[in-house]
Amino acid sequence: MFTGIIEGMGSVAGIRPSGQGKRFAVNAGFSLADSRIGDSIAVNGACLTAIVIDGSRFEADVSPETLSKTVFGGIRIGDRVNLERALRLSDRIDGHLVSGHVDGVGALQSRRTLGNAVLIRVSVPPALGRYMIQKGSVAVDGISLTINACGDDFFEISIIPHTAMLTTIGFKKPGDPVNIETDMIGKYVERFMRGKPAGGIDRQFLATSGFL
Repeated sequence: MFTGIIEGMGSVAGIRPSGQGKRFAVNAGFSLADSRIGDSIAVNGACLTAIVIDGSRFEADVSPETLSKTVFGGIRIGDRVNLERALRLSDRIDGHLVSGHVDGVGALQSRRTLGNAVLIRVSVPPALGRYMIQKGSVAVDGISLTINACGDDFFEISIIPHTAMLTTIGFKKPGDPVNIETDMIGKYVERFMRGKPAGGIDRQFLATSGFL
């Protein structure tokens, strides 16, 4: 579990085949001295397991599923990535609860300056847009952001200078793909409502479903 508050940027140092998937080597922009093999690290919002740690460098295997659902299918050596290590139970949750399970890929549609912020519009498939609401949360390349406005196939976010400076969103340009993870609460509610009885949700249904 993550918060969407990026610890720092790293860069892809190596890509090689690993079975049907790939193995990435990433140089982190911060010390990994207190990280261990088996720890989860979100790379552009995708939860990966560190299988080799050497100083500030780590390696992780990426499955075919992850390659097909994220921007990793087209990533190249030298690309900059956002990094966040897993949430500790004692930590403050400054962003929102991010699982690191990317739902799909969106694309930067436009960006314009508005005061001291940059207003960015991201296009997404309607299958992802359905889970977005105004003032709700979304993770873009692992960054926890608030949705200013949204439609069936887009959403808009404001990027403050601090976020632009410390994450890859600061140098993304129109047309660039980004990993998208929608707010998990909406997906749980949808699944729950899909199974509701014809007569609606009452106390007996909540008890039967384990909520009481």
